[in-house]
Amino acid sequence: MRKIRITIYSIVLPGLLLAAVSSKAQRKFAALGPENPPRPVVIYVNPAQGLQFGAFYQGGTGGSVIIYPNGSRSTTGSVIQTNQGVSFSPAIFEVDAEPGTLVTIVNGPDVTLNGSNGGSITLHIGSSDPGSPFIATQTSPGRTQIRIGGTLTLTNPLANPPGNYSGTFSVTFIQP
Repeated sequence: MRKIRITIYSIVLPGLLLAAVSSKAQRKFAALGPENPPRPVVIYVNPAQGLQFGAFYQGGTGGSVIIYPNGSRSTTGSVIQTNQGVSFSPAIFEVDAEPGTLVTIVNGPDVTLNGSNGGSITLHIGSSDPGSPFIATQTSPGRTQIRIGGTLTLTNPLANPPGNYSGTFSVTFIQP
């Protein structure tokens, strides 16, 4: 198991091997000779493309800020979106794997982000695009891009004062 730690998030890459090949694929490979073992997937992380929620105001009753894998953002409750030149985006990963490789994404648990002015906010890792499991489509050096969103849950201004919040989250990419 290989673990990569980044200040915005972390990725866990286990190397699980399972013998699950369809009979049609087995006949095809048998005609070509012995099959080579699959090349392990490699995950590329660009810290500049981490999960970012942008700027927003929180009212007295709390709510949430949601970043979707397609790059859009929405809010619930008394949270108001603002456009103050602070960008928002899903986390973007690039997967280098043989075309046709099946990869499953497993989100880690909810995490607590700590604020620069005290307080904390809960982060829930959201869905991905493409969804999980997905099949790698690019031939190396090309990479399959994975976009993962998330949800911040805010309770009240005393527990979540204005400031910058940061922390780490885990995402597992499994190659059978």
